[in-house]
Amino acid sequence: MYWGKIIGTFIGAVVGVLLVSPVLKVLAVTAGFFVGHQFDRGFAAHSHVFDEIGVGKGRLSEDYVRSLFMCMGHLAKVDGRVSEDEIRAARVVMHQLNLSPAQVRRSIHWFDEGKQSGFPLIHVMRELRRVHARRSDQRLLFVRLLLEVTLSKSRFNQRERALIWTICTELDIGRVELAQLEAMIRAQRGFRRSPAGSADTARVRHAYRTLGVDESSTNDHIKKSYRRLMNRNHPDKIAGSNPDDADVAEAERRTREIRGAYEMLKARRSIR
Repeated sequence: MYWGKIIGTFIGAVVGVLLVSPVLKVLAVTAGFFVGHQFDRGFAAHSHVFDEIGVGKGRLSEDYVRSLFMCMGHLAKVDGRVSEDEIRAARVVMHQLNLSPAQVRRSIHWFDEGKQSGFPLIHVMRELRRVHARRSDQRLLFVRLLLEVTLSKSRFNQRERALIWTICTELDIGRVELAQLEAMIRAQRGFRRSPAGSADTARVRHAYRTLGVDESSTNDHIKKSYRRLMNRNHPDKIAGSNPDDADVAEAERRTREIRGAYEMLKARRSIR
């Protein structure tokens, strides 16, 4: 978990610009880093959720995914209208879960089911808890993914907040854990809108372009593309054609670029 340190250091640097003393500037950055580090430590128990249960590796049951998207549709519809931002965010979650085309179609159907009046939210939550009672990480992930969609809009109204709290109550998730989840998601979104976040986004997009894939590609597709490009561009592959020094240097540069792009996406998407 590193978002707290990044954002804290960034804020400390901004504050430092307003200070005259070089010593105070350094202290401001250091204080920002320390506060961010404390946030990361406080959230460390939850930040591993995606990796440990293997999001995108098919380890979530179909019942879990069905409950998730039905509740997602219910939350999106509670204010009377499902926004484009919510639909887009739901699609991103499908991508994070690495769903197949058939699973995506089913998830869209479940999302629409949740939008219907009379959706039995409490029953669905209690059944989910019964099946996943011992997996606090999966229950936290459930709420985190719901928040990813709910917080995609500019406003988080009281009815949505009340429903989220009802879900947390049924899943035995406390207010502190909910606040940490919300704070983390909001911090991530704020960072992405900052100059540093924009630069980070540009680097990620360049990594996708380098591998000849896009954000909708599955992890398996990304791995295959990486291996194909490494096989095609590695200096050893051109050795038999008696390349000159410039050709070897270019092959080495291209190999470094491909490897760097893959390592970035591997870390971002928890590719194994």
